[in-house]
Amino acid sequence: MNHLRVSILQTDIAWENKQDNLRHLREKLETLRGETEIVVLPETFSTGFSMNTGHLAEPVSGYTVTTLRKWAAEYQVAIAGSYIACDENTVTSHLPHYYNRAFFLTPEGDAHFYDKRHLFRMGNETEHFTAGSRRFIISYKGWNILLLVCYDLRFPVWSRNANNEYDLLVYVANWPMSRRKVWDILLQARALENISYVCGVNRIGTDNHLFPHSGGSVIYSPKGELLACVPDNEEGIATARLDLSSLQEFRKKFPAWKDADSFKIFCYGTNEN
Repeated sequence: MNHLRVSILQTDIAWENKQDNLRHLREKLETLRGETEIVVLPETFSTGFSMNTGHLAEPVSGYTVTTLRKWAAEYQVAIAGSYIACDENTVTSHLPHYYNRAFFLTPEGDAHFYDKRHLFRMGNETEHFTAGSRRFIISYKGWNILLLVCYDLRFPVWSRNANNEYDLLVYVANWPMSRRKVWDILLQARALENISYVCGVNRIGTDNHLFPHSGGSVIYSPKGELLACVPDNEEGIATARLDLSSLQEFRKKFPAWKDADSFKIFCYGTNEN
């Protein structure tokens, strides 16, 4: 598919209330029926950025992902976001592991998952979650997509687009208002340096720690042009139509990627390109 419609869904999040957040999401999906191919949600969309992992975590076979997979098929859209996850055997494990797990669920029934690599130590995420060590390129409708989470945005090596391996870079976030300028600058920078479309979705509202969030959900072109945005401090949806042929033509015309430095990333005992 040469064109891809991507919708960014900027919402408030009811603190640790999965039922309310899922109900709210379904209302939004109803309005997008037939209007888009991908819907992107904020980070930990169903709970907020909570450290209450033992109470909130679910395996991929749990209620949240099972419900989203059903809705992806029902509304014929791929759904991306993140939630608080655990391994299938966590209940019987003496050393449970919890993850801030991003998901990409397709209407065809495919499910892709990525565990957040860079945990936000200033919010004590390192004390409650296990960091991921691998990133994955998702192939969907002829597009290659890289899905990352919030604090990952600060680390450009992790998003390096070696040899144009992806076409769309997605960040889902709970990025606070106090550091909003960083969010704005780095999202546009990632589009420019990686010659890729970039989508960033952030929440609004005040969380249970009294941290306000102003949103700033956007989609940028590979040239850093703003293609879609949701107004600050408002719930809303914006959709952009991305053009793969235009991206490929720009990469041929301006092949800066050919001059990129080669390197390898070493983390947690695993070599990653």
